Amino acid sequence: MKIVFLDAYSIGNADMSAFAALGYYTSFESTSPEQVVSRCAKADIIITNKVKLMQPELEALTNLKLICIAATGMNNVDLNVAAEKGIAVKNVADYSTDSVAEQTFSLALGLIHQTHYYDQYVKSGDYSRSGRFTHHGRPFFEIKGKKWGIIGMGHIGQRVAEIAKAFGAEVSYNSTSGKNLNAGYMHKKLDLLLAESDIISIHAPLNEQTHYLINAENLRFLKPSAYLINVGRGGIVNETDLAKALKENRLAGAGIDVFEQEPLPMNHPFLSPDIKEKLLMAPHVAWASEEARQRLVDTIAKHIKRFIKS
Repeated sequence: MKIVFLDAYSIGNADMSAFAALGYYTSFESTSPEQVVSRCAKADIIITNKVKLMQPELEALTNLKLICIAATGMNNVDLNVAAEKGIAVKNVADYSTDSVAEQTFSLALGLIHQTHYYDQYVKSGDYSRSGRFTHHGRPFFEIKGKKWGIIGMGHIGQRVAEIAKAFGAEVSYNSTSGKNLNAGYMHKKLDLLLAESDIISIHAPLNEQTHYLINAENLRFLKPSAYLINVGRGGIVNETDLAKALKENRLAGAGIDVFEQEPLPMNHPFLSPDIKEKLLMAPHVAWASEEARQRLVDTIAKHIKRFIKS
């Protein structure tokens, strides 16, 4: 079997030697849309994270038998055409649950405790010059006793709920599908969840129900002291509306790991200097702990091994 990985950069330094043990393996750091067909002309198996395999590519790749998506989301593959052509498609679920949950709290705690501000206060020399042992320039609160609202109670949402409960928070959630109503926590309508929560974290998939789920209309319900964390998908939050809400002090701050367009455009409203202190951002890395990336690779290798043996 000839195996081609189209965007190996997405996995970083994870050990991918298992792929080479399964066939004739070729990897490319990245692949443009124009390069897909030529690079995969004789491929039996393609591994892709974000490179798209849509109808034109699938029609041209007559030798293709299996697509392994190095992620959970499958929107970069035309599943209908793949099914028509008898091409199997495998994704990887639940490999990053702990990584994303921990990054959720990294963002939340960094915002709540004003970590960047206090770090800069010390490094700038202001602390040394103050002559005082402490400084109360920015107030912060404890998670214990606060209300933590979760949007999307899948595996990641459930893990975040467990950790938030361990901190002593009162956890409630909103099921974006309307089907997950027995998660062991209080389910609330979205507007009520937004209005009552001190911290809101998003862990939902992006689909027709969740596109721009958070927007100007419901951002007005948030407490001015509330924090919003998005580690789900960028398109769930209307980013222009959120930037405007931050400028108008409708919420205290936001932690963002995912964006509607990735990488973030240079003229994005989140990069406005007048809200930079209210935002804590990361370049879509919540999923990418060393352990999670290796689990991803190992699971893909298992998918390929099973396919070859079948």
